[in-house]
Amino acid sequence: MMNPPHILVVDDHLQIRESVTRFLIKNGLRATPAKDAKDMDSKLAMGHFDLIVLDVMMPGESGLSVCQRLSGEQKIPIILLTALGDDTDRIVGLEIGADDYISKPFNPRELLARIKAVLRRAAQPERVIGDFASKKIRFAHLVLDADRQVLLSEGQEEIALTSADFKLLVVLLERPRVVLSRDQLLDLAAGRSGGPLDRTIDNQISRLRRKIEIDVLRPKIIRTIRNGGYCLSVDVEVFGG
Repeated sequence: MMNPPHILVVDDHLQIRESVTRFLIKNGLRATPAKDAKDMDSKLAMGHFDLIVLDVMMPGESGLSVCQRLSGEQKIPIILLTALGDDTDRIVGLEIGADDYISKPFNPRELLARIKAVLRRAAQPERVIGDFASKKIRFAHLVLDADRQVLLSEGQEEIALTSADFKLLVVLLERPRVVLSRDQLLDLAAGRSGGPLDRTIDNQISRLRRKIEIDVLRPKIIRTIRNGGYCLSVDVEVFGG
């Protein structure tokens, strides 16, 4: 019988990390608490973990610094715990490699649902690229190398993509000239639903535009559709393989 996923809960607040750890164990997961980045590093060195729940505001090394460091070292999925309404931490977190975020205070059941969704995506990476596996995708002045998860410009310069950038771009490339609502994009790219004030997709679209549009103020590749959502407004050509 396979062991259940092992979650590392990193938070300097004793009550939060212990209550989250107990809740996850009660719901069939393995969970280990860590009080800060140093403690986290010690736990990572001693065992295997499938996902990290990581507080942004910690003494010593911050959660954002930890996230950036880990994204360059290993591919453990990370869910950030951010302060309510702090969009800056959320945007930066997604840019440097976090897989998802949840705002404090949070419902433990929502955190559990986010953890399960991220673990499902991590366990089936081939589902992210689907029919694009081993392919290259040309659109506008760019080419996406699906296996390497990088964009190539006309001059063959590489444009790095975060995990969130890549997933969102693949969703759009699979559906060229189709208008997708924010809820549809969030479901397809992140495997979750959002609330009425959830700005995740808007923030991710803005970040992606900065990487692919010639003129960010007048986007021609990803268009905003009034009262509709977003649409990839260019033709897509798949080749290679």
